Amino acid sequence: MTTFSNSPSQTDSEATRALQIIESMPGHAWSADAAGRFTYVSPSTLAFLGNAREDLNTSDNEDEFGWRRVVHPDDYDRVAAKWRHCLETGAHYDTEHRLRRADGVYRWFRNSGRPSRDSQGRITQWYGTTIDIDEQKRAEAALRDRERELSQLVDLVPSHLWRLTPDGEPTFFNRRMTDFLGLDLADTDRPGMSRLDAIIETVHLDDAAKFRDALNRCLVTGESFAMRYRLRRADGVYRWMSSRAEPLRDQDGRIVQWYGLCHDIDDQMRAEEALSQLHQMQSDFAHMNRVSTMGELAASLSHEITQPIASARNNARAALNFLDVLQPDLGEVREALACVVADADRAGDIIDRIREHIKKAPPRKERFDLNAAVEEVIALTRSVTNRNGVSVQTRFADGLCLVEGDRVQLQQVILNLILNAVEAIEAVEMGSRDLLISTEQVGKEIGVAVSDFGPGIDPTHLKHVFEAFYTTKPSGTGMGLSICRSIIDAHGGRLWVQANEPRGAVFRFILHGAEARS
Repeated sequence: MTTFSNSPSQTDSEATRALQIIESMPGHAWSADAAGRFTYVSPSTLAFLGNAREDLNTSDNEDEFGWRRVVHPDDYDRVAAKWRHCLETGAHYDTEHRLRRADGVYRWFRNSGRPSRDSQGRITQWYGTTIDIDEQKRAEAALRDRERELSQLVDLVPSHLWRLTPDGEPTFFNRRMTDFLGLDLADTDRPGMSRLDAIIETVHLDDAAKFRDALNRCLVTGESFAMRYRLRRADGVYRWMSSRAEPLRDQDGRIVQWYGLCHDIDDQMRAEEALSQLHQMQSDFAHMNRVSTMGELAASLSHEITQPIASARNNARAALNFLDVLQPDLGEVREALACVVADADRAGDIIDRIREHIKKAPPRKERFDLNAAVEEVIALTRSVTNRNGVSVQTRFADGLCLVEGDRVQLQQVILNLILNAVEAIEAVEMGSRDLLISTEQVGKEIGVAVSDFGPGIDPTHLKHVFEAFYTTKPSGTGMGLSICRSIIDAHGGRLWVQANEPRGAVFRFILHGAEARS
């Protein structure tokens, strides 16, 4: 290979053409002798460095090759040692380091050199290139920063993140998951067991089979995975998790990875369980309240039932008497028997209403006419109001929207309010003994009001009347109005009390019409 110099005396046309090619290259070219001293440096290199070739060959005790002025201080010892090793061994010279530009700015370069040997194998020259890779280095650094940032984000996200191969073998856990399980990916490599089996060992025994079946089905079908299950923490405690996974597909639709997220919902599950228990307690209290109320109404209800039974008995006797005559009037017999059927139906309706209020059944939602539901309760309390000389007045709005909810529970509220009103009126010796029950509709809200003309409620007690166990009655439990409010709240409504004019109290509640919910 021809050795070039910077002397203009070179006249060989091929060498000149080769030199032109070299000097037009986008990188920097150089050559050095066997001792490592530069014999050629491309003009672009000298222009970049702002040095003459002779300056690059000026060495001293502290600068073996004369590069210290141009190589970054943090790279110099490594670069010099690498060059020294290559000169001694003939190994290829490949290194990356920073060079100082003429304006003092350092840029990254990739420096590569190869030895040229004579016929006896002795190195006679080194030929090399120096390529600017500063932009590449900056891009790599930015990529590393981004990867580090994403890695920190994955580790800091308040969930367990994991990755599976298409056939379900785990390939990644984030730090939160490894901390929770007390094991990392390497710990799942166990003799005779797949990584997935090792992970399933940490799933609660009651959930493990279901977990395995659901995951295997998703691996086969490619469907999204979603499941709640209990996972064993490093300290042996099981906590509820909500896990989801989605497949990543290539451009041909083939699954290449599964990415999953596992979120700790144990506190949420415990709260839901506590809320369910609270709802059950409220339902039990409401049932006890209905049974207690029916017990209080027992005497009056027995009278309500006895009346149609007695009437049926009389009508049946009348039918028998009609049949005893020589030529019975079958029309009269038919009319008497129809009255017997009507009386039996009336008694049956009363018993059915009592059964509805006494039986223990889960809450159910249905759409119904609130006016009709109120009328049924009024009929149920008629004996009580009559016995106490209370005149029940109604003012029902026409064309009410249907309401949606548990009919029996809402009737329980109305029943409690009516009985409380009757008890309040009973305490008044003089004056009106009227009880007004009204309904109204404002927009999509349905309102019910029970107004009495009793002694009213002490203003200091108003804010307490709906509190559990708060009562001003000697024999009261303080649960009735509290249960009423919980029922109305559960139906998305509101129950409150206010003073009536000129005396007494008005209990009101509002519900949303069924059309407003749809």
